[in-house]
Amino acid sequence: MLDASPPERAAMIDLGHIDDLARRLSDLVPPLLRADSAFGQNARAAREELQQTFKDALQSGLARLDLVTREEFDVQRAVLLRTREKLDALEALLGRMEAQLPRPPDPAASAPGPDTTR
Repeated sequence: MLDASPPERAAMIDLGHIDDLARRLSDLVPPLLRADSAFGQNARAAREELQQTFKDALQSGLARLDLVTREEFDVQRAVLLRTREKLDALEALLGRMEAQLPRPPDPAASAPGPDTTR
């Protein structure tokens, strides 16, 4: 997990993805605000401002999440796989060692049977 402060975390997030998502969100804005030709610079400026607001909100929201980078995830995955391999090897070794132990006598085989002398 990351122990970085939110501004440092935001720098680790791929801003290209955030820009793309902000663009897609701004494309969902009602056509009235997207009509650059009908309202000229005002609509264009409003759309750009809205896109920047989406981008800022996404960055802020993602920065508050407890995220790890892809590199950190891949390192932890490799550690987990090695740990799993070691655990499997230890379980197999334990099974072989248990198989070599002498078996204790079966208590049911040495117990006297039901009394039939009556």
